[in-house]
Amino acid sequence: MSYLKSTFRHPESPKNDLGYTQAVYEGALSTLCAGCGHDSVSNSIIQACFELSLEPHRIAKMSGIGCSSKTPAYFLKSSHGFNSVHGRMPSVATGANLGNRDLTYIGISGDGDTASIGMGQFMHLVRRNLNMVYICMNNGVYGLTKGQDSATADVGSASKKGVPNMYEPMDLCELAISLGSGYVARSFSGDKNQLVPLIQGAIRHNGFALIDCVSPCVTFNNTARSTKGYEWVRDHKEATGTVDLVPAETEIIVKEPNQILESISLHDGSVLNIRRLPNSLDIQSRESVLKSLEDARQKQQVLTGLLYLNTHSRNTHELINTTDRPLNGLDKSDLCPGSDILEAINQSLR
Repeated sequence: MSYLKSTFRHPESPKNDLGYTQAVYEGALSTLCAGCGHDSVSNSIIQACFELSLEPHRIAKMSGIGCSSKTPAYFLKSSHGFNSVHGRMPSVATGANLGNRDLTYIGISGDGDTASIGMGQFMHLVRRNLNMVYICMNNGVYGLTKGQDSATADVGSASKKGVPNMYEPMDLCELAISLGSGYVARSFSGDKNQLVPLIQGAIRHNGFALIDCVSPCVTFNNTARSTKGYEWVRDHKEATGTVDLVPAETEIIVKEPNQILESISLHDGSVLNIRRLPNSLDIQSRESVLKSLEDARQKQQVLTGLLYLNTHSRNTHELINTTDRPLNGLDKSDLCPGSDILEAINQSLR
């Protein structure tokens, strides 16, 4: 049996504005279980970056430990990457971002890596509003350690082990909204049409952007009694609406006029077109979103789509007033301005 990935691509494969085919954004052959939702998320990241015409070498992909944290090997082979220790991806991403603010940072984590051992770092990452995309591939179990319930498993949900979970789950979206994240979304690995524009919007957002993606574990948590399995999520998924990212230079065309259309401008001039039914939540109201999430939980629904958006949030660099130049580009004269400057700083602190 061969584990080599085929390099053949159709000679007339579509190209983006940079002249790249989608193959440029791919990675190594996946070694995850066949049917794992994580591979679908990886493919959505590939498509999102391809359609946005991002330079792969201008992207940094960060991860921790877990099945989800293996996936950066399967996309963006020409990008920068760092695989940190369990639960410590946020601090590594923070250091890298402060060192070079000009890269696009995509963090990949799982419900164990985020909601258990990494919870403390995750919370401070959100409140500091680091400019990055944080994708949590959420399957409700610890797949690498044979299927124990994670902190996001719902009460009564049963994995392959068959014992219903007795503890209340953590909702990462509610937590991120409460801590001040300006872009919060939830999606499903099996819904690429929804996930791809959500990733694109997160990349364009200024500040911390969380996408909590339900990504079923086909080996340990895809039973009929699991609320993170394919069957349950498809039967209980409630979409808040559809999202399109429209680059600034592209004409905006209104589709599906029977729905409410709201166009929200992002900091780089791109526009998010959001179409939803009249009774849907107000994504720019924190109170409305938190209430809708709680209502959905009571109805045993998985609320998906763009849940919360704050276009006025300030990222870490703006909050602490760092230099516009990446730190790795500063020279000796910038870092050692002289004794007079140092004395003035000392005097201001006396």
